[in-house]
Amino acid sequence: MDRRELADFLRSRRERVTPADAGLPAGRRRRTPGLRREEVAQLAYISTEYYTRLEQARAPRPSREVLAQLARALRLSDAERDHLHHLAGTPPGPPPGPSAEVRQSIVDLLRRLPDAAAIVMSATYDIIAWNDLAAALMEDFSALPRRDRNLLRRAFLGPERGGRRLYGVSDADEFARTAVQDLRAVAARYPGDPEVTGLVAELRAGSEEFARLWADHEVAARPTLCKTFDHPLVGPVNVDCDVLDITDRDQRVVIYTATPGSPSAEALRLLSVIGTQRMGAPT
Repeated sequence: MDRRELADFLRSRRERVTPADAGLPAGRRRRTPGLRREEVAQLAYISTEYYTRLEQARAPRPSREVLAQLARALRLSDAERDHLHHLAGTPPGPPPGPSAEVRQSIVDLLRRLPDAAAIVMSATYDIIAWNDLAAALMEDFSALPRRDRNLLRRAFLGPERGGRRLYGVSDADEFARTAVQDLRAVAARYPGDPEVTGLVAELRAGSEEFARLWADHEVAARPTLCKTFDHPLVGPVNVDCDVLDITDRDQRVVIYTATPGSPSAEALRLLSVIGTQRMGAPT
C-alpha cells in the first residue's frame, strides 16, 4: 500500500468533483475547489475521520468495499478505479457494472451524422445516447423513463401492435436470439452486478421466450446486419446496420444508413423533417 500516493490521488480526485456533479447543494462559500472531505465520506458511507486519515496517509489499508464506495463517490473512471486499487495494495476485481456514461466526443459524433440514425447502447442494451433521426425512426427515447429505454425489455416485454415487434424490424426474432446470447456473456463479465442480475431475473419471469432462449446457454458474436424498419408514417425503411465497439466502456454505437438515392434514403430524409412531433404513442 502506497499511503502517500493514495492520499495525493484521493485529494486530487476530490478537488475535481463539484457538488453539482455529486448531486449536492453548493452551500456556503468554499475555501477549496471540489468536494469537502466530509462530503466524500458521506457519499462513500464511511466516517469523516477515516477518510481524513486516508488523505493524511495515516489510515490502515481500506477494504475492497470501501474502495468501491470511494470510486463511486469520486466518480472515477474504470482506469482510475483500477489505479485506486493498486495504490491501496488490493488488485482490482471485475468491473462493478456496465458503464452508462457516454463520452462527449461520441455524443458529438451522433450529431454529426444527419443522414444516419445512430444510437449508443450499453452492455445491457440500454439506449444511453441517440440522435434526432434515431428518435424519429424508432421512438422518442427522451420521453421514456430510463428503464424503458432498454431494447431487451422492448423485445421481450414490450407491446406488439398490429404484429409489429420491436419497431417492426424485419429481424426482430433473430435480434432477440442474438441479444440473449450476448446478455449471457455480459452476465459473465459482470458477475453479481445487481443491474445485470435484476434484468435477467425480470426477463426470465416475464417472458417464456426469453426463459427458453436463456436455458440454451448459447454465446455468439454479433453479426453486421441489414434490416427493415416498418415505420408507421413512411412505411418500410431498408437500412444497413453497422456496430462500432467502444471497448473501454463496453458500449456500442449502432448506425443505421440507407443506400444513397434509394426510397429508404428518401424516407429517412422525410423523417429528419418530421422528427418526433407527429409520432404519437410508441408502437
